[in-house]
Amino acid sequence: MSTSFAPERTPSTRAERRYERTRPVWAVVAILIAVEVISAFETSMMYAALPTFARVFEADASAVGWTVTAFLLVAAASAAVCGRLGDMYGRERVLMFVLACAATGSVVSMAFGTLEAIIAGRAIQGVAGAILPLCIGLAREHLPAERVPMAVALISGSAVAAGAASLLVAGILIDLGDWRYIFVVAAAYALVCLFLVEAVLPWRRRSHRRQPIDVVGATGLATAVAAVLFGLTQSRAWGWSDGRVLAPIVVGAAIFAWWVWWELGRPSPIVNLRLLAERNVALTMLAGVALGVGPIGVGTMIIPIIMQSPTSAPFGLGLSPTYAGTLSFVGAMIGMAFTPVAGRIAAAVGARSSLLLGSAVFLVACAGFFFFRASVIGMTLLVVAVSVATAFAYTALPNLLVESVPEHNTSEMAGSQTVLRTAASAVGTSVASLLLASLVVPGTATPTVAALGAVCTMLVLSCAVTIVLGAAIRYRRA
Repeated sequence: MSTSFAPERTPSTRAERRYERTRPVWAVVAILIAVEVISAFETSMMYAALPTFARVFEADASAVGWTVTAFLLVAAASAAVCGRLGDMYGRERVLMFVLACAATGSVVSMAFGTLEAIIAGRAIQGVAGAILPLCIGLAREHLPAERVPMAVALISGSAVAAGAASLLVAGILIDLGDWRYIFVVAAAYALVCLFLVEAVLPWRRRSHRRQPIDVVGATGLATAVAAVLFGLTQSRAWGWSDGRVLAPIVVGAAIFAWWVWWELGRPSPIVNLRLLAERNVALTMLAGVALGVGPIGVGTMIIPIIMQSPTSAPFGLGLSPTYAGTLSFVGAMIGMAFTPVAGRIAAAVGARSSLLLGSAVFLVACAGFFFFRASVIGMTLLVVAVSVATAFAYTALPNLLVESVPEHNTSEMAGSQTVLRTAASAVGTSVASLLLASLVVPGTATPTVAALGAVCTMLVLSCAVTIVLGAAIRYRRA
């Protein structure tokens, strides 16, 4: 089946011939999945490198942690802004720019051999945070409507699986040689994806009049998001009472309030806030926030703690990092296998059903963390359950937006959803860390069983809230 439509004139240049290409559905989906993998790899690969950086550069955890923080701050702002720019000026063009930044950031990180250069390069790489919203928009733009739910499921599911696989791949690359290898691979892969978008992916002409870029709105949104996320991500290290945490959050919130006023008065805003007043869009965004505060954000933190804490602690299985990482990787691959199922459900009866099913599995798994904290078999099954639930959630959330917003707002809303979920995850992990640090064995920093119970209760409540929100969403065929 063709996935692009012929131009009205005979193309005379390479640039013009991009609009003449036709590709089967499977080829378009395969390209978009391949492109999304680079975003997931760059997001997660640094976690495997943190111990190496601390040793090589003789730096503390706070310093090397900026290789993660710099990426996340830019990624969140990029997802919010570049999604809208793609909707307005062509997602293919914006995606090429994003991939070029990803490759450039990798080159900067490995070229100078200093921690400061790595942090700077990671900030440039952070633009890759816009890849998923752009890919979701391209899937809706190029594919027949009945194929979109499955395509979105596969693209979103690949992000989850690639995130888990990147820890393993990055670890192997570091063990085989030098930390620079992870940036060599990331740069090479980004360039391959850049070629696929430019030379293989079909392009589509803009069907609506181009509008001026809201530079003030884009700058204000990026600044507000970065400031708030900076405070949230640093709260775990500095504490909520620290002025360095509270000040950027307050400043970011003030800028965000001004930004809302500004956007509502623009004829061509960087984010169409009036779409958020639509019932299904608002409920979908809130459901993403609830899952971010709960299992999506905190699950990735609490599972390694349970698995790797020593058996002499109040809870813990005493597994090695390699063993625990392997179990997580296998679970993620099983979860990836369920994404087509989630896509078929979304296509047949609406993405709301996928969201409700995934949230219910999350709820059971989060309760199970407490009751199976001493069982390797039980925790292994729960890891698989969480991976399956994550596949359903990552499939449902963008598909609910596809069902509810116009095609030319798809990447914009998907980017906004990513920002909200990222901020919610930062809040969730901070609250969970506070609970674990507050309920400890006297005279030690070891969390108690009560601390684990408090975290599990928080996760179960967030899942219950998501189920209530999901049930309130009205079914609407895309």
